[in-house]
Amino acid sequence: MLRVAVVGSGPSGCYTAQSLVQLSPEAHVDVLDRLPCPYGLVRYGVAPDHEKIKSLQNNLRTVLEHERVRFLGGVPVGPAGVSPARLRELYDAVVYCVGAATDRRLGIPGEDLPGSWSATQFVSWYSAHPDAVDDGFLRGARSAVVIGVGNVAVDVTRMLVRGAAELTGTDMPQAALDALAAGRVTDVHMVGRRGPSQARFTTKELRELGSLPDTAVVVDPAELALDAAYRDPSGLPAPQRRNVEVLRGWAEGPARNAARRIRLRFFLRPVELLADGARVGAVRFERTAPDEHGGVTGTGRYEEIGAQLVLRSVGYRGVPLEGLPFDASSGTVPHLAGRVLRDGVVAPGEYVAGWIKRGPTGVIGTNRPCAKETVTSLLADAAVLARGDACADPLTALRAAGIEPVEWAGWRAIERAEAELGVSLGRSVVKLPDWASLLTAARTAGS
Repeated sequence: MLRVAVVGSGPSGCYTAQSLVQLSPEAHVDVLDRLPCPYGLVRYGVAPDHEKIKSLQNNLRTVLEHERVRFLGGVPVGPAGVSPARLRELYDAVVYCVGAATDRRLGIPGEDLPGSWSATQFVSWYSAHPDAVDDGFLRGARSAVVIGVGNVAVDVTRMLVRGAAELTGTDMPQAALDALAAGRVTDVHMVGRRGPSQARFTTKELRELGSLPDTAVVVDPAELALDAAYRDPSGLPAPQRRNVEVLRGWAEGPARNAARRIRLRFFLRPVELLADGARVGAVRFERTAPDEHGGVTGTGRYEEIGAQLVLRSVGYRGVPLEGLPFDASSGTVPHLAGRVLRDGVVAPGEYVAGWIKRGPTGVIGTNRPCAKETVTSLLADAAVLARGDACADPLTALRAAGIEPVEWAGWRAIERAEAELGVSLGRSVVKLPDWASLLTAARTAGS
């Protein structure tokens, strides 16, 4: 038997567990997660109105229900829980799939003004992440600025203007649904420092903005024309070329009267968030221009966009896990084909997969080959990893240390509670929004 702990139950962790049991009949896998719920960003990062992507949970469920895979939620790894050193005592091998847990910052004056948040904080709130807090995101906001032009930026922009009727059928927590329904945001500016041909959103996500009820998408043809690739997109890769075509249609199409407006802006770099009293009131941008190396340079010309809500969406970043090496420049754990490197030397029995291995790049499916590479390395090492002194059942040792994991039956109890909550509210499934309600529901599994 080869006992393996996989830390993290998002796509990367589940694909790692899947590869292990598919490629080795000896592998028995415990998938550990700090949260009592599995699926990582598929549960807490995918927009609630993207039901097709969220349905990936059904595929991940199949992995976690495998006879040689065990889900153990509510198990923190690090200073507040089980140390990496202790995990190595309990398991023959440990694979860390802990993602990229924080956001990149802008590093500009005013970034911490009230009313300024990372997009991830906003997403966590409307996705019912138990660590999220309701900081009154929409309070008093009529205009919002979303800094960034990737898919997360598109998601939060869409959520800001979606009507309550369109979101009632989702699993969004009731408090977030009520706040969005009562919101008064009528203008959302999604702003990128580079041109349309370099935007990171996918065409499918982009097109969704144009299909929102009573919402007009506004694009300035003059800004688009600053991008040489926009004027002649024939040399662009197909995804970027399709983006340009969609943007051109909006820029050249007739003006549309609507209650809400989404304004897509390009070649503007944020330089300062300006206060209005005690809160953010505007964002100051410098106009940029393309350089000869695919980047942009400042022009010394500035403009201000009024906003009572600012959401930055400029990328994720990995954070150190105490007890593991960490490369601060890349936000990743040093590795060789998934094998953790300590001072340049392979650390026996320690592995990484997903964003903490390669950085926050790719789509959900990118995690599958990434996980397989790591598992291939692990299984190549299996002969020297399996040892007689590994714990007979790590769950016993975890309980002895005062940790009471949420097993699969506990998670299914949470699912039932969320279904019952939805029925009581006249909706479908509605997520439980906090630690107390999740753990209370999980405990009913044994009652």
